[in-house]
Parts: sequence; structure tokens; C-alpha cells
Amino acid sequence: MTTEINLEVTAHSSDRLDKWLSDRLPDISRSRLQKLIAEGHVQVNQQVCTSKKIAVKIGDRLQINLPEVLPLDIKAENIPLEILYEDDSLIIVNKPVGLVVHPAAGHWDGTLVNALLAHCPNLAGIGGVQRPGIVHRLDKNTSGAIAIAKTDQAHQHLQAQLKAKTAQREYLGLVYGSPATSSGRIDQPIGRHLVDRKKMAVVSEEQGGRASITRWQVQERLGNYSLMHFQLETGRTHQIRVHSAFIGHPIIGDPVYGSGHSLGVNLAGQALHAWRLSLQHPITGELIQAIASPPPAFMTLLEVLRKRISAQNPKLLSPDSLQRYT
Repeated sequence: MTTEINLEVTAHSSDRLDKWLSDRLPDISRSRLQKLIAEGHVQVNQQVCTSKKIAVKIGDRLQINLPEVLPLDIKAENIPLEILYEDDSLIIVNKPVGLVVHPAAGHWDGTLVNALLAHCPNLAGIGGVQRPGIVHRLDKNTSGAIAIAKTDQAHQHLQAQLKAKTAQREYLGLVYGSPATSSGRIDQPIGRHLVDRKKMAVVSEEQGGRASITRWQVQERLGNYSLMHFQLETGRTHQIRVHSAFIGHPIIGDPVYGSGHSLGVNLAGQALHAWRLSLQHPITGELIQAIASPPPAFMTLLEVLRKRISAQNPKLLSPDSLQRYT
């Protein structure tokens, strides 16, 4: 079954076709777009175009036909899962740092999907053969709660909740610096970095950025560092990491958007954790709230920072216990 995407060039541009499409379709790699163009799956003004180098111009109407992806031979693997919630419709797990969500180039096995297929043998094909059951994503080095649908009905329902912003995704992050205010809202479009195509960045909508909104609140001030609570209104790739860096408070341990330093604690990834996931059950309608305990390294870093600030000035330390987020 072919998926059709229709786009229109609404602003002046001299970009070549593959670059223009890549800026507006960040979930499709540029190499795949180039292959789609070469194979005749892209039309410009109702004419098949096989040249990736033609320049698009204002008023052009583009049609991209995505052919059905051939099934991957994804094998089930007995990888332990920390299950936060499970029934016949969905499962919510606490994904560890370092676990890739679904198979892709360079990670064909050892992923969350491989583990899920062993745990839920009937998962194959739900919502697509390449990413069975996956409703939303977490970066490889971000831990925390992630929901997986067990049926097509649940998959469609959960995706609709994310689109309608009725499902809530809350994160905890340790960042550099101390924001001047206690809370805020970042409303900045995110797209592919204009130079380094492997990164995301805050870019204008004219340059391919898509609307992105992150709410944040300071939970604890720890001297030159802060524990932050983030809530997503949109779900762009690397959204919290990009927005945090944009406001001058990158996530500790982030090798792409921050300094990458872990302050002496052996962090396997950035200090960002999908802490709480709230959604409506796709069948019963009841509210489900899953809380994922942060990984030990995250809590160790938080304790180290608390001890540092306590040694400097005990009055600055929050009285909250480490168990508050578990």
C-alpha cells in the first residue's frame, strides 16, 4: 500500500529538490529521498521527476509516493524488560540507556523491538512491519517510559492522543546553569541543522523547521546546575536536548548539543529521563499514568550535585529526598 505525501512550495527557494524535501520531511533520510526521486516516486507539478538536482520554486506542487516497505526479518531476542504497565492492548516499559528502540542501519538486533517480539509474539505487523507497536520514540541514550501498542486499534488511538496532545510526556533532566526564572515555555521550530545534517537545530519554518513547544520548570537549583522538569507539547527529534541548549542550559552529558562532560559520574548517556507518561486507555478510556524510576547513574549524579551544594551552603539544598522521583 502506497502512502502519498503532498507538499507545496510557499516561499521563495533556490534549493534543489532533494534538499528541500529533506528539510521538510525529517523522518525520511536524504539518501532515501534521493532513491525515491531516482525511482520515479516523486512528481513536480504532476510530472514525474527523476532529477534530485532541479531547483524548486514558489508555487511548485510536489507529490511523494512512499511504496510499502518490505518486511524486515526481525528476530525475537530474550532481552529483559522493566514493565511498568501491561494488558491486552498495550505495554509500557522503562527503556534503559543504550537500548535502541527499533532496528535500523547499524542496529539490526539488540533493540527494544527485538525484546518486545520475544515478550509479545503477536506484535509483528502492528502499525507497520519495521516498527511493530511503536507509538513514539526515545533516543538511544535517553531512558524512561515508552508505550507500545499490541493491536492496530490501540496503535491508532495512542497516536491520535499524541497528535491531539491529550497524552502527556514528562521528563526529568539535569542541566548546566541555573535559569533566571522558575519556569518557562520554549516555542521554537526545530529542523535539520543547516550544516551538520546529522543534528537537529532551531531553524526557521522557511528553512524547514517544524513547530516545537517545550514547557519547563526548575525542580531544584544545585549551584551551577539544575534539575528540570520538562513537558512536551510536540514530539520532534531531540526536542528537549535542542531546546535546552537553545536557552543556554544544555543537558549534562549530551555529546551532541552540550559539552558531553558527566562531572565525574559514569553516565552512559545524557542526563535526560522520560519520567512520567500519562494517557487514556484505548479501550476502557481510563487514565493510565506510568512512572519510570530514573536509572542509578542519574540518581547518583543528582546526589553528587546535592552533596556539593550542601557542602557549600546547606540552606540552598532542597529538603526533597532522593525517593521523590522513584
